[in-house]
Amino acid sequence: MKNLLHFIVRFHFTILFVIIEIFCMLLLVSYNNYQKTEFLNSSNAFTGNIYEKVSSTTDYLALAETNEELNKENTRLKNILGESYKMSADSSVFYNDTLYQQQYIYRTAKIINNSVNKQLNYITLNKGSLNGIRSEMAVVTDRGVVGVVKSVSKNFSTAISLLNSRISVSAKIKKNNYFGSLTWDGLDYKSARLYEIPVHVAIQVGDTIVSSGYSSIFPEGLLLGTIQEVLPSSGGNFHEIIVAFSNDFRSISYVKVIGDLMKEERLELEKGELE
Repeated sequence: MKNLLHFIVRFHFTILFVIIEIFCMLLLVSYNNYQKTEFLNSSNAFTGNIYEKVSSTTDYLALAETNEELNKENTRLKNILGESYKMSADSSVFYNDTLYQQQYIYRTAKIINNSVNKQLNYITLNKGSLNGIRSEMAVVTDRGVVGVVKSVSKNFSTAISLLNSRISVSAKIKKNNYFGSLTWDGLDYKSARLYEIPVHVAIQVGDTIVSSGYSSIFPEGLLLGTIQEVLPSSGGNFHEIIVAFSNDFRSISYVKVIGDLMKEERLELEKGELE
C-alpha cells in the first residue's frame, strides 16, 4: 500500500492528464455521431480480431478431440450402411421380415505407436478386448487397409502393418477383378508388390487395387492403392507390379477395426471341406 501511494504521489500529474484525456475522448464520442460511429466500428473490429484469434486457438487445441468425434461418427455410419450387411434371404422371400443381416461391425481406435522403418512393422492401438477387439480383425482407415490385429490385451492391441513382409493381402484389380497377392517388399514404405497377375491381363498405371474379399479378414472392395509401375516382364507368366499405397503410414492417427460377425461360420464350413 505504501508503494502504491508513493507511485501516485510521484506520477500524479501524469495520472491526472490521462484521466482528463479519457474523459475528453468520452465526451467527444458521446456527443458526435461521426466519432461515435468510427469508435464503435474500430472497437468491433478490434474485439472481433481478438475473438477470432481465441477461437482459432481453441479450435486448434480441440483438433484431436474433433478428429476422434468425426471418426466415431464415420464408424457409426459405416455400421448402418448397406456395405456392412449381406442379403440373408432371396429377394422374393422374406424370413421373419428380415431381408438383410449385418455381417461387419466397425469399431474406432487410435494409434498410439507406429513403426515404418523396420522389416517387420507393427502398430499399437488404444483399444483391446474390453472394446470388442479380437485377433485377426482388419484395421483400416477411410483411405484404405492398414493391417491386421495380431495380439490383444484388455485395453490395448497390436496389429501387423501392411509394412510387414509376413503379411499378404488377397487383392484384385478393380476394373477387371483379376486377383493376386499384395506383399510389402521391405524397400519403400509408400509401396508394395502385387503378384500372380497373368501377363495377358491388360493393366496400366493408375489402375485401382482393392481387397478381393477372398480372405476371412478383409471385406471386398477395401482400397489398397493404385498401380504405380509395371516392370518389364522377365519372361515369366505373371506381371511384376508396384502398387502405391493409398494410406500414408507415417501420418495415420485414427483407424477402424472391422469384425466379421459371420467369420466363424465361414471358417468352420471351409474347414469341413478341407478334411
